[in-house]
Amino acid sequence: MRFSGPAIQTPAHGKNHVFKDIEHLIRLAAVMAIGLIAFIVLRAAVVPRSFGQYGHYRGAAIAEAAAHPISYAGHTVCEGCHTDVVEQKKLGKHVGVPCEACHGPLAKHADDPASVTPPKLDTAVLCARCHEANSAKPKWFPQVVTADHSGGVACDTCHQPHKPRIEDEKTAASGRKN
Repeated sequence: MRFSGPAIQTPAHGKNHVFKDIEHLIRLAAVMAIGLIAFIVLRAAVVPRSFGQYGHYRGAAIAEAAAHPISYAGHTVCEGCHTDVVEQKKLGKHVGVPCEACHGPLAKHADDPASVTPPKLDTAVLCARCHEANSAKPKWFPQVVTADHSGGVACDTCHQPHKPRIEDEKTAASGRKN
């Protein structure tokens, strides 16, 4: 009986290799090395030099931000002139909301009040930014579905923006805070 299986061949040059066809592994290593070098060169070209100066940030970003003109005055500047509004806000729920959160950046108005007149705010849009019903907001936060609540009427028709709770005459006469 003769076995007719495949014949076992030895390499022509007579050496035993750990890996068969090692040329493929050498090509793979060369491609990976070229890819790594390309990544390093591309990263050096794209990533700013100041990146990482202050942790995982661009160090030059601080100087760039400082070069922008100041837009916001800050609520203490607003409160210096608008003391009547400060007193009204103290009685309402918006006491912790900075003025420019609603009124926008008004540093130019603070520097020269006659040169910039703040525009009349569209409360139907402005109030909805914070108070439109949204399941992601905490349950205790005042929320309304504006289409159902107001029917398109501006919020300041019924509510005072700095003191939004609607008080009846008895509450207002007794001086009770909301």
